[in-house]
Amino acid sequence: MYFCTMEKDEIKLKILSEISKTERVIVEYKELTMPIAPDVSIGRISRMDAINNKSVTEATLRQAESKLLGLKRVLSMYGTEDFGKCIKCKMQIPLGRVLFRPESLYCVNCAR
Repeated sequence: MYFCTMEKDEIKLKILSEISKTERVIVEYKELTMPIAPDVSIGRISRMDAINNKSVTEATLRQAESKLLGLKRVLSMYGTEDFGKCIKCKMQIPLGRVLFRPESLYCVNCAR
């Protein structure tokens, strides 16, 4: 089973939308992970909270950057015979999974 033209167009729009959204989120996360200047007057506990929040945001930033790379990779496959196929088993990835996680390169079984 292959995606019809309408489904491919829907998938492409979803990928482009996710790329745009992810790029905006990455900019926000980068701003939140900027170093806290030591001369900024916040209490010791608040500084510890800020450092902890920064590390959590940095991890989230890495995940968003990884997602963006995956989205761009899938978009580069658009129009090829490998588009929408699992890179491991070469079976068609179900449309629902592609729309839910457009950066998916694996079917549900191979992703486990």
